[in-house]
Amino acid sequence: MWSRLAVILCYLFATLLFGIAFRKKAKEGRIEFYLAGRNVSKLLLFFTMAATNFSAFTIFGFSGAGFRMGYSFYPVMGFGTGFMALSFFIIGQKILLLSKERGYLTPSDFIGDRYNSPFLKRLFSLVMVVFTLPYIAIQAIASGTSLESLFGLPYLAGAALVTLFIVAYVSLGGLRSIVWTDLIQGLMMVAFTTASFIIIVRGSGGFAASHLKIMNSFPEAFARPGINGPMVPGMWAGYMLLWFFADPMFPQLFQRFMIAKDQAALNTTMVLYPIITTFLFFLTVSIGVLGRGSFPGLDAGASDTIFPLLLSRYAGGILSTLLLTGSIAALMSTMDSQLLTLTSMITSDFFERKKKRILTEKLTIIILGLLGFSIAIRPPGTILDFINKTTFNGLAVLAPTVLGGLYWKKANRYGATASIFAGEAMVILYYLNTIKTPGIHPIIPILGAAGAVFIGVSILSDSGRDNSGIVFPVRRKALCWAPVFIVLFLLGNDFWAWGRTPVTLFGLPLWIWYFFLLGVLLSLVFKLFSRSMENDR
Repeated sequence: MWSRLAVILCYLFATLLFGIAFRKKAKEGRIEFYLAGRNVSKLLLFFTMAATNFSAFTIFGFSGAGFRMGYSFYPVMGFGTGFMALSFFIIGQKILLLSKERGYLTPSDFIGDRYNSPFLKRLFSLVMVVFTLPYIAIQAIASGTSLESLFGLPYLAGAALVTLFIVAYVSLGGLRSIVWTDLIQGLMMVAFTTASFIIIVRGSGGFAASHLKIMNSFPEAFARPGINGPMVPGMWAGYMLLWFFADPMFPQLFQRFMIAKDQAALNTTMVLYPIITTFLFFLTVSIGVLGRGSFPGLDAGASDTIFPLLLSRYAGGILSTLLLTGSIAALMSTMDSQLLTLTSMITSDFFERKKKRILTEKLTIIILGLLGFSIAIRPPGTILDFINKTTFNGLAVLAPTVLGGLYWKKANRYGATASIFAGEAMVILYYLNTIKTPGIHPIIPILGAAGAVFIGVSILSDSGRDNSGIVFPVRRKALCWAPVFIVLFLLGNDFWAWGRTPVTLFGLPLWIWYFFLLGVLLSLVFKLFSRSMENDR
């Protein structure tokens, strides 16, 4: 145990060095501390955007979902998250321009500026903080469960250990330390997850052989709608919509739009995103499916530990611990950004403005870390179910307010406020099981209600004080591309191919290969689209 713990501690202390290295730089001001000087280059932006979005959910949640559902979970994540990168143009580029011109520091600064409402600005911040806390908690949960399952470190001790180091280097070095740790942690996540996948495949008896064995015992793992039928069309389409509207509303991702050096950096990230999601997300879901062959009796509650369980069986000792640092890197690269972004929002929106409030900011980071840890003390059944009902649905409700604020001059504070209250009320009712829509993902009626209220109230009211002067016109060339993206989205919902007996190629059903090609095609289309928009300036 002690030699394995030493490996983890060496890695954790290495991340702390980044905080120490950028400690002096972080003291230059709030723009530097929270936004890394608004000057993050293409390479760093891509890795920090990817690493901050790929969390414990990516490693532990995906592999657990793959174990419970089979491969049916892969396309809605691999293609769905890749397609979400279109929002880097629709939302990201506009927020980047406005943040540089008008000095935005936090996501809520745009809301306050566009709708000229301090109340709405604070409401927007409050929603982001409340619904991000469960996501912070799952990072602590994943660190605790993985260290416990791998070498017996008590669950709470593992969760506290990782949380402590994250709070420490974030407090010391600000966003610049996070960006550079994201580069290292992103590379580790990809390299170590790939190595883990190869080791698990070899230990399971080879890719094709192990898949044939699992197919004979669990044929639903290779078909849609998956084991026990969770991915019916209404759920599938709902997840596709959920990622598109929820992910850009993650406060840490939204704030990343403001740190890019220029629009070209955001375009590069958009183009590369489908490639990394198509590749990495397959590995983690496939690891979960492979777990069916090694741990067929594992119950749903323990399925999120399938990744470290497989590593412990097939990699052994020090090697399994070393490889696990890739998954620890994934959760750390998300939690650190969440802590910093929420701190910037809380100290800006809920405290009196002062030039120097370093102590308040550092205390806020510590308190947020403690709140996330306190939620993790009593972990939920599964990561997917927990954050699906809380974080994802709750943050997606904010999308109409942001999109309407960017592109619709009639949008006003009354419509935005009513939309948020109506949407979040539905999120709560779904969470309490007061509303149920079997076979339909809750996000479809939730977004429908939030969007309808936003449009209806905005049309029927006029505050007279909204700042419609910063609204962007919809470019004609962008509209010409709309049919292309609609077709791609429909191709990602290939219901015409459902219900057929899977035909396999090298152990995988052909529909998985279809989504590999679709991910590459999506990246190519993003490249052509971004080049077209650059030429149209």
